[in-house]
Amino acid sequence: MLKAVLFDLDDTLIDWSGVTDSWEARDQQLIQGVFDYINEEVSPLSDFNALMTAFRNCTRNAWDNGRSNLRAPHLGRVLVESLTTVGIPPEQIDERRCLEAYNWGVAPGLVTFPDVPAVLELLIEKGVQIGIVTNAHQPMWMRDRELEQLGLLDYFPTCRISAADARYIKPHPQIFEHALQCVDVRPDEAVFVGDNPVADIAGAQGAGIKAVLRVRKAMSSMLTGLIVPDHTVHSLEELPPKLDEWFPEWR
Repeated sequence: MLKAVLFDLDDTLIDWSGVTDSWEARDQQLIQGVFDYINEEVSPLSDFNALMTAFRNCTRNAWDNGRSNLRAPHLGRVLVESLTTVGIPPEQIDERRCLEAYNWGVAPGLVTFPDVPAVLELLIEKGVQIGIVTNAHQPMWMRDRELEQLGLLDYFPTCRISAADARYIKPHPQIFEHALQCVDVRPDEAVFVGDNPVADIAGAQGAGIKAVLRVRKAMSSMLTGLIVPDHTVHSLEELPPKLDEWFPEWR
C-alpha cells in the first residue's frame, strides 16, 4: 500500500535552469551580509576578499569530505570556520546570526516546475503523505524561505529534511531512514522521486525504497549499468500512472 512519496528538491521540484546569476556572484552577495554583520556587531574585519577566499576554500573542503564519507556539510559550520580563518575568535561568532546574515532566499529566475502543483495536490487529496529530502548544506529553515516564496511550503507541513540537519547526504541510507521515520512508513510503502542517479536512485534503492528518476537531460551510461531506476519520468505527470501500476489501491 502506498503511504508516502518523497521528493528531492533542486531540479526535481524547483527549476534552477533559468537562474542567470553565477554561483560566484551569488556567493559574494551572501557573504557580504556576513561580512557586514561581523563588522557591525562583532569585530572589525577589513578584507572582504580574504573572507571570500576562506569561504570558498572551506566550502570546497567540506563538500570534498562529504562526498568521501557522506557526512553532510553544514553551512553554519563552514561560515564559522571561514571567519576563524580570517582571525575572528570562534567564541565571538554566533552561528545562527551568521546564517541569518547570509540571508539565503530565492535566486532570480528560480521557479517551481509547472508540473509539480497538480501532482502534489493529487497525492494529498488521496491521503498520501509527501516529503522533501534534499542534500542542501543549509539548515531546512533556510530552504523553507524558498519553498514559501515559490508557493510550495504548505504542501509539505511535516516532512522537510535537509542533509545539514540529518547529518548525512544522499545516497547514505540514514537520511532516507530519517525521512521514513518522519512520515512513519516502511520502505515498501514509499516511493522516492529525484533527478540524481547516484544520490536519489541508488540512495533510495539502498534504503529499500522504489526510486523514480526525473530525467530532464541526457544521462550517462551508468543508467544501463549499475544504477537502474525502478521507473523514469520526463514529467511528474507521468508519476500517477506508474503508482497505479505499483499500488492499484492508492486512489
